[in-house]
Amino acid sequence: MAHRLGAFFIWGSACIGALALTAPARAQSADLVLCDRIAAEPSDPDKPADVKGVATIAPSDVATAIKFCKTASASSRRALYQLGRAYAANRQMADAAAAYRKAADKGSTSAMVDLGVMYGTGAGIAKDEAQARKLFERAAEAGNARGVTNLAAISGGASSDPVKARALLSKAAENNAPEAQYQLGLMMADGVGGSQDDVGARALFEKAAAQDHPGALERMGAFAAAGRGGAKDTSAAKTYYEKAAALGNADAKAALKRAECPYVIKDKNGKFVTNLCF
Repeated sequence: MAHRLGAFFIWGSACIGALALTAPARAQSADLVLCDRIAAEPSDPDKPADVKGVATIAPSDVATAIKFCKTASASSRRALYQLGRAYAANRQMADAAAAYRKAADKGSTSAMVDLGVMYGTGAGIAKDEAQARKLFERAAEAGNARGVTNLAAISGGASSDPVKARALLSKAAENNAPEAQYQLGLMMADGVGGSQDDVGARALFEKAAAQDHPGALERMGAFAAAGRGGAKDTSAAKTYYEKAAALGNADAKAALKRAECPYVIKDKNGKFVTNLCF
């Protein structure tokens, strides 16, 4: 979910959420397993690798998420964070803020980001951009990709310090965080905050795409179609686009449509009229 702050966007997960904590070495509790299954946030660094996560907690799952995450939160910081997500999805914003705050105090960077989004947008709590910036800084310094991008947004855009943003994203990307890999890839592809590097950008997009990151899948499609940063492969490009489109990426859907309808019809003034399909 994008929240506009001034002229920029601050990104929180849908319904303003995310997750956190390290599970014990022994088998996880059933409560934590169920909490992860229905309330984990896809980009949360604390999320178990075998859990895909959900961008938005389904309305039918909210009550169940609150029940199981609340129980699991007694011994799991990621469940505490996910409890905040569930409360936010249920519009219990005061409870969400309290859960995020406790999870952030335990080191959940996703909770720092989502609490920062609440402060930055005044969603359910008093707006406090200074507090939001502090939370984003903490998350960014810990390598959270959303922390980096939100810090850039609240500070006036990535151009305010692109070199630092790129360095922070590099740190997060090293931990195999798909969002960080994607964002860093974009900066490298455009030469923002450092040298322009199509090969490096494509490698990052490929890593994030392997983790089903919609934006990275779309970029891999574009790079493969153009032969940018590596071999040109229209078949692979189509596959990437199809995967991204299936995950809801609008640019990938548009790319697939253009491939089906490659001929552009224009009027006598050169203005676009329609695409001709075959």
